[in-house]
Amino acid sequence: MIKILVLGDIVGRPGRTFLIDSISDIRAKEQVDCVIANGENAAAGAGITGKIATQLVDAGVDGLTLGDHSWDQKIFVEEIDRLSSICRPANFAPEVPGRDCLILDVGTLKVGVFTVLGRNFMGPKVDCPFRTADRIINQLSGQTDIILAEIHAEATSEKIAFGWYLDGRVGAVFGTHTHVPTADAEVLPKGTAYISDLGMSGPYNGVLGRDKDAVIGRFMDGIPRRFPVAEGDVRLSGVIVEIDESSGLAVSIEHQFWRQ
Repeated sequence: MIKILVLGDIVGRPGRTFLIDSISDIRAKEQVDCVIANGENAAAGAGITGKIATQLVDAGVDGLTLGDHSWDQKIFVEEIDRLSSICRPANFAPEVPGRDCLILDVGTLKVGVFTVLGRNFMGPKVDCPFRTADRIINQLSGQTDIILAEIHAEATSEKIAFGWYLDGRVGAVFGTHTHVPTADAEVLPKGTAYISDLGMSGPYNGVLGRDKDAVIGRFMDGIPRRFPVAEGDVRLSGVIVEIDESSGLAVSIEHQFWRQ
């Protein structure tokens, strides 16, 4: 078996600092072979930079994925091509910089990782996530032993449909973006581990990682304002998936979180 830890969206300094400080101990205690995390909110809660991505990889994250906030830090569009451990959504336009998937060396195994953006209630105009997954899986099948797919989406129905669509074709499908961990982790009938949302790795003493007073105020009066990253009750949230090396399919999936 291979054990893979997948962490939900890293939010701001609180999330990335806790991850950097604790990931080595978590890897040792849980005996995981590989760590993947969504890093799209790692820089002040919006986007990521090359410096932060490097810090996360140096701390023990093997692969980083992104989402609809990929380019919120303007300099990152010039940095991403130099970063070999990070991939942007595969259904962005083909001329967009960055890798559309990763191939990670995990012991003697090759693990393929990719993410797609959903199209329901999401801002960016992207290609069909289902057809994009077909393309990337065909691309990775001859090069990897295990494939992991992420869907960064708002609509739970779209995520669940994506999981069923890929059942038996990838080792795991995990949802991100909504920052709230779901209670539906399971291995689907054909062997794909699935969860609708990993939750976030960041401060839970707020609203989706943002200062609660600012968010409540916006809901009450409708006036635009800054949403600073929250502080307090910092957690890492995600799943540990066990995958059979010979089949590339899942044996188990369990939601996990660690509190600072």
